[in-house]
Amino acid sequence: MSTIELRPLRRPALDPRREHWRRQARWLAWGGIAWHVVEFAIAAIAGFAASSIALIGFGADSLIEALAGFVVLWLFTGGRVESPAAERRAQQLIAVSFYVLAAYVGIEAVRSLVAGDEPGTSWVGIGLAAFTAVTMPLLATAKRRLGSKLGSSATVQEASQTQLCAYLSIALLVGLGANALLGWWWADPLAALAIAGVALREGQQTWRGDSCECC
Repeated sequence: MSTIELRPLRRPALDPRREHWRRQARWLAWGGIAWHVVEFAIAAIAGFAASSIALIGFGADSLIEALAGFVVLWLFTGGRVESPAAERRAQQLIAVSFYVLAAYVGIEAVRSLVAGDEPGTSWVGIGLAAFTAVTMPLLATAKRRLGSKLGSSATVQEASQTQLCAYLSIALLVGLGANALLGWWWADPLAALAIAGVALREGQQTWRGDSCECC
């Protein structure tokens, strides 16, 4: 009676480019972290100097985006690579960062409107917002492309947070510009409320995992 030799099944070979993509994702995360730390420092100093809640909120968003970058680095380090549990945890951490931003900026914006706090003019803040509105979409596109290649919802959503930074910079630009050129002090806290609203929506989508059609 003939015997049949049983051979272990081979697992499908992983795309050899994945490690290269992960390395690129880590470099982009480090680059984003470095810029967001600088952005936070400029926005915070200029915001407190001008008593601008929108500018301070923008700085807070920059700091939270830097923390989200560290989440991506955590996800692509060690045994967490290719781990669905780590992927989900990274998504939740990024979602929480959105909620923290929305709560802080929303509360401060309402307080500013009720108290009638009139911010000063900040040309530094206007310049920062204009620069960010142009550069952040480029970084977000690169992050999103890598996240899609890696099938990582957390990475794609972190890219969405970078894109959010560009949208916030436009809102900030409108608010600071209206205050500086037209004297509309209330445009500043209204811009901050817009920032809080968008952050809340992004947090909800991130927590549900509504971020990446490929995942």
